[in-house]
Amino acid sequence: MDTADITEVWDRVTGTQPAPGMWLIALTAAVAFAAVAPRGVWRWTRNTITIAHEGGHGLAALLTGRKLDGIRLHSDTSGLTVSRGRPTGPGMIVTAAAGYTAPSLLGLGGAVLLSAGRTTALLWGATALLLALLVMVRNAYGALTVVVTAAVFLSVSWLTEPDVQAAFAYVVVWLLLMGGVRPVFELQVKRRRGAARDSDADQLSRLTHVPAFAWLLFFHAVALVSLFGGGTRLLML
Repeated sequence: MDTADITEVWDRVTGTQPAPGMWLIALTAAVAFAAVAPRGVWRWTRNTITIAHEGGHGLAALLTGRKLDGIRLHSDTSGLTVSRGRPTGPGMIVTAAAGYTAPSLLGLGGAVLLSAGRTTALLWGATALLLALLVMVRNAYGALTVVVTAAVFLSVSWLTEPDVQAAFAYVVVWLLLMGGVRPVFELQVKRRRGAARDSDADQLSRLTHVPAFAWLLFFHAVALVSLFGGGTRLLML
């Protein structure tokens, strides 16, 4: 690849793209809702949210100076991120709190990029994050899931027309925003039934001496505020 090609790619990534029509934005929202609401479909699309969830734990661990040992993604849509460092303190608290908030915050960031016309930047940025995550994945299913997801992003961003790229990007961002809400409600239901007693909320409760229910409210607040703020951005209201 010569200098001209590099310049072309750079201009393509950093440039802006025209906003799609309102009909397309509404259609992508409907597609994302259909991918999140039905239980049978959610069983598969939840893998996307798990990638963001565990990636959030991993990124927070690195940013707070912890050593990230690895990430595992499982076929039942659960995941595990292992890091080393002080078992208490701000770094551990931020790392534990990052999982349930990551999908919604990523969706909100994606909505900001799309509202600014940065569709290609979003797609390439997501691909880069997935490839960075792949380095830390420690099981075959997790590696396969991340590779396939990254390949889809790269293929869409490189091989398709701008309208297709925009539709795909909007679906992904809507999926993160809507999909970030459901797991918190699922966790609340599990805890009400006496399950998931070692959840992120319970770990945070032990770390901070703040009730797990308060952390659940925090997760709910981040998810719902992100959905409202991101949705407003996407709908250009």
